[in-house]
Amino acid sequence: MTTYDVLVRGGMVYDGSGAPPVEADIAVDGDRIVKIGRLALDHGRNEIDARGRAVAPGFINMLSWATETLLHDGRGKSDVHQGVTLEVVGEGFSYGPLNDAMKAYFREMMAAQELQYEIDWTTLGEHLDSVVRRGISPNIASFVGMTTLRLHQMGYEDRSPTASELETMQALTRQAMLDGAVGVSSALIYPPAAYSKTDELIALARVAAEYGGLYISHLRSEGNTLAEAFDEFLTILKESGIRGEIYHLKVMGQRNWDKLDWLIERIEDARRSGLEITADMYPYPAGATGLDSSVPPWAHEGGRAALNARLVAPETRARILKEMGEESTAWENMRRLAGGADKVLLCGFATEPLRRYTGWTLAAVAADRNQPPEEAILDLLVEDNSRIDTVYFTISEANLRQQMALPWVSFCSDEQAPAPEGAFLKINPHPRAYGAFARVLGEYVREQQIITLEDAIRRLTGLPASVLRIRQRGLIQPNYYADLVVFDPATIQDHATFTQPHQLATGVQHVLVNGMPVISEGEHTGALPGRVVRGPGWAGGQS
Repeated sequence: MTTYDVLVRGGMVYDGSGAPPVEADIAVDGDRIVKIGRLALDHGRNEIDARGRAVAPGFINMLSWATETLLHDGRGKSDVHQGVTLEVVGEGFSYGPLNDAMKAYFREMMAAQELQYEIDWTTLGEHLDSVVRRGISPNIASFVGMTTLRLHQMGYEDRSPTASELETMQALTRQAMLDGAVGVSSALIYPPAAYSKTDELIALARVAAEYGGLYISHLRSEGNTLAEAFDEFLTILKESGIRGEIYHLKVMGQRNWDKLDWLIERIEDARRSGLEITADMYPYPAGATGLDSSVPPWAHEGGRAALNARLVAPETRARILKEMGEESTAWENMRRLAGGADKVLLCGFATEPLRRYTGWTLAAVAADRNQPPEEAILDLLVEDNSRIDTVYFTISEANLRQQMALPWVSFCSDEQAPAPEGAFLKINPHPRAYGAFARVLGEYVREQQIITLEDAIRRLTGLPASVLRIRQRGLIQPNYYADLVVFDPATIQDHATFTQPHQLATGVQHVLVNGMPVISEGEHTGALPGRVVRGPGWAGGQS
């Protein structure tokens, strides 16, 4: 007879490999799984009755924007209540490395935001340590963002780096990989990353490849020039020798929806040829980004103040309005890809006077202001002096179901990790913040039966862990970290909607992070046991 710290009894154990479940007990001591099997004679100081429920490795959010919300409230409730135990951040922009000018700029921008925090770091490694030191419930990992590297050397300038600047960007990438970054990331529709050329991306990816890292990218286009964007992605992988993942796989704009078959065929051809390519997705027919993504990239050069100046100067304003109204292969025009202004939903404002428009469509706001939609976009951006969080309905539900069945696709929220309280209620996030993972399991596994439960769990756990090359996580095995979720497959459900997003998912009864209960009987315990999970190049050798 042995007494363990935690004993999870009698659940149907899905080990994260995709294998069928087995009924078993799981013993945890400290932060590790120590035994799996029939442990009727053993005891736990904390015993969890998992009979009739699924027990899985903790879920991995492959694209999270949880950093600022965790700095404000380390509980990460919207995600942890769905079973997420690892937030993977850094889509194009990472919170390190910073220089003094970047710190000053971010402090200035933060002054107009609800979420405040001290920037007490410079490198990416220092940032991750700072987040954990303040206390977080889930674990955190990060890519080093090419946007951040560009900002570090060139700010918002629309040009290629000099040889010296590129050498410094490579050195910063190397340091980030040694600090534990899981790879290098790009988000190529957003300035200043949109100003980068392919050879710059190859040079940085080549450094990450030296450390076993991943190149992960929001492609330069997910719509009108998808073919060219995917070709660039392949070129980067082939020239740098790196593995690759596509952020939030999708095809945007109704005129482009039929390109999904072509894209899947190209990815699978590349995989058969030996390239390591995977993707992630969120299970909704709409994406979210800034309202400023409806403004052409050239207008963003120099940063927010320069953009605002161009939006009000008659000559540049006229040019911007003209380009916003045209189909383009030169940039990703989010408003046009959504179709009408009624398919654009405004969700987050920085200033109190404009917050009355939270949850309104662009069409309704334009009508209220007696303006054409494009004019309203420009004026709102100037008045709010922010990007204005916006949902764009650009994705086909049929395409979502097709992507859901792909075995090499994992899942993400592409959102922050708020709580339905306090300062978080002043903006409306995309419902994926509260529901992405529960929606996969409830809607697409249980209701539509597009994928099996064991495969969905594999793609929430074992698959992303292997893609990230993180150690001893993502599977239920002895000596693996005890990141575990106990949930009811018959009741797990998302409740967040586009107009009322601040609703926690239900159906997850227990969550352990590093052996510590953070959800118990469906309630957050307040525990903050999250750690930094570091990539394969980390100089420390183990995470």
